[in-house]
Amino acid sequence: MKKIISGNEAIALGFGDSGGVFASGYPGTPSTETLEEVARLGDVYCEWAPNEKVALESVIGGSIAGGRSLSTMKHVGVNVAADALLTLTYTGVNAGLILMVSDDPGMHSSQNEQDSRNYAKFAKVPMLDPSDSQEAYDMVRAGFEISEEFDTPLMLRTTTRISHAKGVVVPGEKITPKIGEWVKDVPKYVMLPNFGKLKHIEVEARLLKLQEFAETTPLNRIEMADTELGIITSGVAYQHVREACPNASILKLGLVHPLPEQKIREFAGSVKRLMIVEEMDAIFEEQIRAMGIDVEIGKNKLPLCGEINADIIRAALGESEGVVATPVEGLPQRPPVFCPSCAHRGLFTILSKLKVFVSGDIGCYTLGALPPMGAMHSVIDMGASISAAHGMAKVNAIAGRDEKPVAVIGDSTFFHSGITGLLSMAYNAGNALVIIMDNRTTGMTGGQENPGSGVTLQGVPTRQVEIAPLVKALGIDNVAELNAYDLKETEAAIKKGLETPGPYVLIDKNPCILRYKIRKPAIKVDQENCTGCRACLKVACMALGLTASGDKQKVRVDPNVCNGCGVCAQMCKFDAMHAIEGENNANL
Repeated sequence: MKKIISGNEAIALGFGDSGGVFASGYPGTPSTETLEEVARLGDVYCEWAPNEKVALESVIGGSIAGGRSLSTMKHVGVNVAADALLTLTYTGVNAGLILMVSDDPGMHSSQNEQDSRNYAKFAKVPMLDPSDSQEAYDMVRAGFEISEEFDTPLMLRTTTRISHAKGVVVPGEKITPKIGEWVKDVPKYVMLPNFGKLKHIEVEARLLKLQEFAETTPLNRIEMADTELGIITSGVAYQHVREACPNASILKLGLVHPLPEQKIREFAGSVKRLMIVEEMDAIFEEQIRAMGIDVEIGKNKLPLCGEINADIIRAALGESEGVVATPVEGLPQRPPVFCPSCAHRGLFTILSKLKVFVSGDIGCYTLGALPPMGAMHSVIDMGASISAAHGMAKVNAIAGRDEKPVAVIGDSTFFHSGITGLLSMAYNAGNALVIIMDNRTTGMTGGQENPGSGVTLQGVPTRQVEIAPLVKALGIDNVAELNAYDLKETEAAIKKGLETPGPYVLIDKNPCILRYKIRKPAIKVDQENCTGCRACLKVACMALGLTASGDKQKVRVDPNVCNGCGVCAQMCKFDAMHAIEGENNANL
């Protein structure tokens, strides 16, 4: 039966239909929905891991035990999992193993642009790159076959447009899971140097066999048309090529590593002009030029940054100047802000007031860096807030500076990779204030479960990790809780943490408003008392606005948006803001 589903949903369905047994990942846009969909299918075990390294290591164990396994993550997650990946390529697999990685050209929801095709080349493993939902489904099924045939992990790469766009999928026949034999094989799975030297030789031999396979597999196909122009492409770029150049001949690569050199030579020799269209890095172009093949149009005309589209391709061919969107002048800026009633708002209101240096992290709270708060001053990667703050404090001490840095991190990010940074701070006698925003969910990616939520991905109640005892077990003596909705309490707690020598940890335990659908009475403005001073607007809440009142503009609150956290009311010195008793926000 035909289905209209996204690429992520197609991968989940393909995993279930391929006899998949075990899946583990960490939420990260644009990959997140894949594992959520596996959980919704209900017939395959899946779980959220604390981070991507643990996820990949877990599915390695699943593969060794004989079950087809899948790990999902976004591109930056592969950086975390790379340690396991680069050894996994030596050990190989027992049952098939697929690492799904989702790249984010254009940085729609990421801290960098990163082309994961580099990792396939680096790790010397095969990689598939689907162009639509049907191919995403089919390539999962083909991927397990390739993984098992060549005794190798396989990477399945998507991009934002493939992960989230929907298309027609015709599923194949469902395979009943068959768990293979669980065998002790020390030379295969124990990478001591003597064993590793032999396995490296096998990896190189395997790569040669995969190159032979690349020449004949239907995953790579030539679509001959007008021979004036030939285009080599893959993934979502193939769709843009078809739109921009409907009459061109195309070599569509589905297996993007290793490349089919003979097929590429055959195709290049059959067309007059050769163009390579690929998003981000010049992975194809560099290898094809190294083959001695002349490429007329590549990154000399196409961008290295951002996404490709049909207009950009046409412009590279000189057929048009392309369509460049320009902002309309005079429109007000609308930067993203915290959700109404988010506990992060109170915290960053105080951090902004105190003008401290804030070492930030990856999560919803990163929005604290934007105006009008401007209360976050560095963001590097998951967990870096604590480690970076520790380094800042050490250099401050060497320089004779008294300022104590503040690190802000969420609960899911703390579980992901903040624990080790805090352990280092305790062990090395650091001097930073760490604030852990414990909202009991992985908020930025849509409210997924984590070790602190008390529920697994599949909805099963489980042990709920309490952060305060964990922090104390790491060797931090000064641990306190705060309520970020109470601005006076929050300011006093932060000042105490800054004034107390050594590591100091504050934990705000307020659940995510959206994730847990918390409703509170909305705030109403007494227009008689409001002076229009706009102090409340500093909290940057989308429920607040201005309205004309006589010769002044005074603050108004939209009751359909406000969720009554009261942070704005605490900023008011004129007693003009109060909760509407007996009423709740209808939208949350």
